[in-house]
Amino acid sequence: MERATIKEDQIPLLVERFYERVRADDLLGPIFSVAVGNWPEHLSRLCDFWSSVMLTSGRYKGNPVASHLRHAPALTAVAFQRWLALWRTTTNEMLGAEVAAAMQAKAERIAESLQLAIVHRPTTHLETGAMQ
Repeated sequence: MERATIKEDQIPLLVERFYERVRADDLLGPIFSVAVGNWPEHLSRLCDFWSSVMLTSGRYKGNPVASHLRHAPALTAVAFQRWLALWRTTTNEMLGAEVAAAMQAKAERIAESLQLAIVHRPTTHLETGAMQ
């Protein structure tokens, strides 16, 4: 039996709709407006990220932990929970139940890893700059 997964052409639509919601969100919008300098580039990078994560395409060439560490003070547990809630809403609306659940589970594991990295970060080596 073949495992349900997102199709490559669904990723840009999902990423665009999701980040429209993020940018409009009272909590997340200000965080992302400071962190992201070039939205088209950021969205393209996120499409590469999700393609690599869900389809093992290998397109993403970046370091999500380092990118998020730059903005550690703003990335609270509440912010991560809001991000995940918007992700659940968007994936549930746009994808079949199995694919949405797979993407939600992956996002939850990624969020947990990022939060652990932020909590245990070496504060003397933080960089500044935009999210990648």
